[in-house]
Amino acid sequence: MSVSNAVHAAVLLGCVMICSTVLCPVGAYLYNNRYAGDQVLRITPRNEEEVQVLRRLFQNMSVDLWQPNSASLIHEGRAVDVHTGQNGTAGLKARLRQEHIQHSVLISNLQEEIEKQTGYRSSRKRRSEFQYDYEVYHSMEEIQSWMFEMNRTHPHMLDMFSIGRSYEGRPLYVLQLGKRTRTYKKAVWIDCGVHAREWIGPAFCQWFVKEALNSYRHDSSMRRLINQLTFYVMPVFNVDGYHYSWKVDRFWRKTRSKNAKYHCRGVDANRNWKVKWCEEGASSHPCDDTYCGPYPESEPEVKAVAKFLRKHKRRVKAYISIHAYAQMLLYPYSYKYATIPNFNCVETAAQNAVSALYSAYGVRYRYGPASTTLYVSSGSSIDWAYKTGIPYAFAFELRDTGYFGFLLPETLINPTCTETMRAVRAIASGLLKKCRD
Repeated sequence: MSVSNAVHAAVLLGCVMICSTVLCPVGAYLYNNRYAGDQVLRITPRNEEEVQVLRRLFQNMSVDLWQPNSASLIHEGRAVDVHTGQNGTAGLKARLRQEHIQHSVLISNLQEEIEKQTGYRSSRKRRSEFQYDYEVYHSMEEIQSWMFEMNRTHPHMLDMFSIGRSYEGRPLYVLQLGKRTRTYKKAVWIDCGVHAREWIGPAFCQWFVKEALNSYRHDSSMRRLINQLTFYVMPVFNVDGYHYSWKVDRFWRKTRSKNAKYHCRGVDANRNWKVKWCEEGASSHPCDDTYCGPYPESEPEVKAVAKFLRKHKRRVKAYISIHAYAQMLLYPYSYKYATIPNFNCVETAAQNAVSALYSAYGVRYRYGPASTTLYVSSGSSIDWAYKTGIPYAFAFELRDTGYFGFLLPETLINPTCTETMRAVRAIASGLLKKCRD
């Protein structure tokens, strides 16, 4: 169902600009200065013995693993990025030196980096209501208002609808983009913001919609895609978590659902899908960042998307989920080391996408099955989408490879989205051609 003008007007009246919702008064600090002195370390275990030392260490310390996101997924030779609090940094470094484990500091003061990323906004001139800046990160309220405005100004190309509500009651909005025809059209699903702290995701989804609409008239290849395909774009999947990452904790990852037995909140929305649920690469403990939830599709956000995709699975030929960070393009399987039946077609699509991405700025992406390219994980959305019958299921891990991590500067939004746009267009274009394995 389309959103009415009355609701649109109500949301516009209720929306607040970034300047007033994010920045604190002079003399105060973002997030109550909670990250002052915190650091991000990169650790590279050289052998299995060092891997085991790190796993034991992180299970007994209060740390936030950025990459990988669980101690059980640490492997020799692969970099481990860990965010540690000011009080624990010295002890962790001392232990690493004692064990002769290779490490370096990626971010020396996390609070300063956060302030640096958003601090200039206090002096930024207030823009007219919808002179929207696509090269800054936007709050949940702003993104929602932007969606209403896109729906209002592009009635023949775009439709906005809700597929349900989040745990905290926020609407789960999706934008349907494409030239309306009576004929059968293949469809592409794109979601962003599954993990709250990965802000570049929602920025890309907005960029994709903007570019598609703006280039329709003068770009023949984009016009062909819009005419012949339908794109379902969900700018923020994890709406509660994303809102929380702006208001309370910049590095929040999960949803915000409550647990009856533990004070810990939230579920990893990319471990909650009904495919090999809660097996390797997922945690059954509610306090862990990779918590799979009490049962598959326990999270209303996951359940709503799964229901929508099941309903439209005959038309949806590609599922694309945008994450960060690592500079990778992943496809099934995530939960096991095995080759998918249509491997050649999917591998070719991934290769074309990565080549298209590289053509923009020379940024290299690794690509391949998620289990071997990144790590084994169960209950993921790409495995579920593929098992449900969507033949092309991809997860992007956008820039960078760890220097900035989840704090990708706003100056890199434009190049990151520009190159990713080329990759997504390449995948979509491939759907218009037949591929036989």
